[in-house]
Amino acid sequence: MKILLWTGLMLSLCVSAHDEGHGPKITDGGKQGGVVAPVVLAKDAELGAKAKLVYKAELVRYADNKIRVYFYDKSMQPLKVGSVSKVLGKLQSGKKGKVTEQKFDFKVEKDHFLGQSPKPTRKPYNIDITVTEGERELLAAFDNLD
Repeated sequence: MKILLWTGLMLSLCVSAHDEGHGPKITDGGKQGGVVAPVVLAKDAELGAKAKLVYKAELVRYADNKIRVYFYDKSMQPLKVGSVSKVLGKLQSGKKGKVTEQKFDFKVEKDHFLGQSPKPTRKPYNIDITVTEGERELLAAFDNLD
């Protein structure tokens, strides 16, 4: 019985270990049918929920691993893509101790960014989107994707 309780306690700690994410918790749904994540200053990402919200981003994934990323202000109004000079993606997949990272680029479309993600080696996986806007480097982290 003690072993069962101990196992349950350890599993609950593992599940909640990365619950905070890389920015404040947001509850907005995507306007394009995707997943929405906070966009924070990359240097503040480790602050978790205490990081200041700069924008919101929506990630829309397709079966052929194409990805569209839309950026919104804090009230979910679309942002112009012209203010961003560079967008990079990083897919992280695998299991603890054997995580692989694969980088990929995005190109500017009319109102969003379009990229071709590598195929994840394992599910769930994470996609981090790094954005350069003027002097600022921003991060949108989409975790536990399947």
